Amino acid sequence: MTYDTLSSDGFIKAIGPADAIRRQFSEETFEERIDCSGKCILPGLVDAHTHPVWAGERVHEFAMKLAGATYMDIHQAGGGIHFTVECTRQASEEELFISLQQRRLPGLWRLQCMVRAGTTLVECKSGYGLNLETELKMLRVIERARRELDIDISATYCGAHSVPKGKTATEAADDIISNHLPKLKALCRHGEIHVDNIDVFCEEGVFDLDSTRRILQSGKEMGLRINFHGDELHPMKAAELGAELGAQAISHLEEVSDKGIAAMAMARCSAVLLPTTAYMLRLKQPRARKMLDEGVIVALGSDFNPNAYCFSMPMVMHLACVNMRMSMPEALAAATINAAYALGKSHTHGSLEVGKRGDLIIINASRWEHLIYQFGGHHELIEYVIVKGKVIYKK
Repeated sequence: MTYDTLSSDGFIKAIGPADAIRRQFSEETFEERIDCSGKCILPGLVDAHTHPVWAGERVHEFAMKLAGATYMDIHQAGGGIHFTVECTRQASEEELFISLQQRRLPGLWRLQCMVRAGTTLVECKSGYGLNLETELKMLRVIERARRELDIDISATYCGAHSVPKGKTATEAADDIISNHLPKLKALCRHGEIHVDNIDVFCEEGVFDLDSTRRILQSGKEMGLRINFHGDELHPMKAAELGAELGAQAISHLEEVSDKGIAAMAMARCSAVLLPTTAYMLRLKQPRARKMLDEGVIVALGSDFNPNAYCFSMPMVMHLACVNMRMSMPEALAAATINAAYALGKSHTHGSLEVGKRGDLIIINASRWEHLIYQFGGHHELIEYVIVKGKVIYKK
């Protein structure tokens, strides 16, 4: 049996056999000791792609999909992203923040639901504003959550999530480059918000390759990591573009080409695969096996949003194993160290190593594979969630 010992600053101080750890720290007192006999300790899970800030439910669209409507059918009819945009623009900043943290009613919500499912680091996107005012409102909510909630957050500006009504993709790109990004840069410089990544929905009928390139390049020039949606519904050569631009990660990739996979492997660009989206939209599955065999760094995300309503990375790992034919160790790596890499944080997060942050989960099972095997069983399995040495959830 091995023990992890966390220092007072929340970083892992030592890992080793129980007897050796007891001898090494026999003189020290600890605020809390947790008996993990017969249990498993795993790195905290990392969710590499979410859209958690929004108002307005889209349960009615789920019924439309079940009846045969496609994602783009709903989008072109004014639903989908545009429906959420209208609701989010009308919502106050406080209302959006309440949706992220504990409601005034008993129970957990959004980010806290993710914590309960073992997520300790989550990527959070804007993208349901499409105008400067609402995008900044969303980013302020994400910043407040980063400062006030225990879960660790990587913030992403996704103002190019869709083309605003009344504009062309070129006009929208011009607005983002000339107005959104300069304002964002100023707010980041003054410490009002903190943004890590820039995202664009590169898709047929949304942002084409040229507009995507211009936006991503502008974001990169102001210090943002490129981490964008690509090759989801149509083959767009987004993977090739991302590799060329030095992207940290590209998400979706259901329609990625063989050349795109090879380019991502060569560029060490992570593929963030989203099994829930392919499942709920009845898309073909991303070619995880091909990517892994070619040497691509494969990460996983829940894609939590009104269209793919899933908080649980254990369920995402299960779907990845069953539908994308990943092994359980591959899925665990994709939901920890590889997902941390996709967010530029693998040096501090994603694995249990001396000097890294003390983010971990303790599950009540003698084999860690139960976290994936027991589909939907994580609520009973996860006993502790610990972030930077602090217990933030206890069953």
